[in-house]
This record gives sequence, C-alpha cells and structure tokens, in this order.
Amino acid sequence: EDLDTPEEIDPEGLEVDWESETPLESPNTIPEYTAEQENADSKHWKSIVIGEKHFRIDMKVVEPYKKILSHGGYMGEDLNAIIVFSGCFLPDRGRKDYNYVMDNLFLYVTSTLEQLVAEDYMIVFFHGATPRRQMPGFSWLKRCYQMIDHRLKKNLKALLLVHPTLWLKTIVMMTRPFISSKFYSKLHYVKTLEELSKMVPMEHIYVPDQVKL
Repeated sequence: EDLDTPEEIDPEGLEVDWESETPLESPNTIPEYTAEQENADSKHWKSIVIGEKHFRIDMKVVEPYKKILSHGGYMGEDLNAIIVFSGCFLPDRGRKDYNYVMDNLFLYVTSTLEQLVAEDYMIVFFHGATPRRQMPGFSWLKRCYQMIDHRLKKNLKALLLVHPTLWLKTIVMMTRPFISSKFYSKLHYVKTLEELSKMVPMEHIYVPDQVKL
C-alpha cells in the first residue's frame, strides 16, 4: 500500500507546547552501545600477523573447536615441542558457515603454533574417530600449506599421522604435487597408540577418549 502523505501543512494551525518536559520518542531510536558490550565484542576478535599480512580471528566461532590443538610436552635433549592435533574435534562440513569457521580455525591454529613453537617441533595428528564429514577438503589443505609461515615448515621435524585410513593416505598422495619433497619426508604413518608410545613420550599427550576405543 502507498503511504498516506499530507497534502499541505498550515504553519499557523500548529500548536507546539514548548514547556513540555516529555522527550520525543522515535520508533527507530538506535539502542545505546554500552562499554561492557563493546568490551565483550572486542574479546571475540583477535588480531594476528601471518607472512606480514594482518588478519582478525573471530574467536566466537573458534571457541567450540579449541580442543583440536593441545601441547603434548617436549621430546629429546633439544626439548622439541610436541603439538597434538585431534581431528575428531573438527567441525562438520554440513554447517552452513563451514568455510567461515574453517578459515578462522586455520588462523587460530597457525597463531597458536607461533606461540607454542620457539624452535624445532613435531605434530601428532590423531586421525582415528574422525568421520569423513569432519575432514577438511583438499583445496583447504592446499591453501593452508601455502599460507603457513616458512619458519613453521622448516622447524617441523615430523608429522605423525596416527590411525591412518585409506582415505587419509589418498589425500596425502594428492598433496604430493604442491608440497616439497623435504616436507613430504617428514610424514610418517603410525598404526596404533602402542606404536606411537615407542616414538614419543606419552605422559603429556592428550588422547581423546574416542581415539582410545
């Protein structure tokens, strides 16, 4: 319907009560943004730098998935850090905002690695109990590899893939064309937790219950 429009306004017919103390109310008044709300919102964002580029992480969407990354202690005389990555805590690809979540999750993981890793390190990736619908796509993995800082690639001494499936091995084979032979030589398949215990100290490694089954 068309809005009703007054044909003409007679200024002499207007009676304005200038003494009224009642404030005029607008139906479209913007609600006040309090300092507490501003502070809470600012905590949802984290600024980082990757490869001299500035990014902002939406920590609100990352929060439910923080358990994917944990510190597993140190190994050897050089005290190389052990970083544990649990695939079973990754988001489901069925989420409508899946790409947005994964982009922020990558930034979170990378920035966390920068904080945890001072020198050489290794990654233990628990693939067990990870449904295929929660595994990242090939294009996402490729982009992550290309964005990871050179220092993190160079200082990585080993990437242990625990409980590998045929699907995971296929994905690894597909990455051969765009990863360096030096990086590829750092990948090792580990069939069981018992085999893993012979390769790294397990005292401080968090193994999800579903991975133990």
